Amino acid sequence: MSADRFDLDLTRPAQSGVYFVGIDDLDRLSRAAAKADLCVCRTDLAGCHDKDELLRRLAASLQLPATFGHNWDALADCLRDLGWLPAWGHVLLFAHTDDLRTAAGHDYEILLGVLDDAATFGEEHDRPWFAFLALPDSAFEHAHPSA
Repeated sequence: MSADRFDLDLTRPAQSGVYFVGIDDLDRLSRAAAKADLCVCRTDLAGCHDKDELLRRLAASLQLPATFGHNWDALADCLRDLGWLPAWGHVLLFAHTDDLRTAAGHDYEILLGVLDDAATFGEEHDRPWFAFLALPDSAFEHAHPSA
């Protein structure tokens, strides 16, 4: 999926959300977000197998404040207010998401919920807020029956 192929307008808060993409789409999405003056944050989840490692990586890639509590509630609070990353909207790009999904499915599902809540909050406050999670092509093979 890409902003071009699916008519996704990164400048429209009403389209804020969590989207699954192929790894090759991340660079294209990053360029589109930068062109729209949105803050882009990349998090590589290669080898990420649990919540603690996930939160460490997010703290680094999002430059979370030193007061970040390294728990789901603290992450949710930070993602709703990314004030230390000044921009009129935010795009979070996650590479190798399948590593976490395979190793810690429950943590992966919680992450999706936290990201979705943050995207909804962004939309409600008229700010573009997107998360794109790259999955391997095989994750999309059974998503749509072939004609």
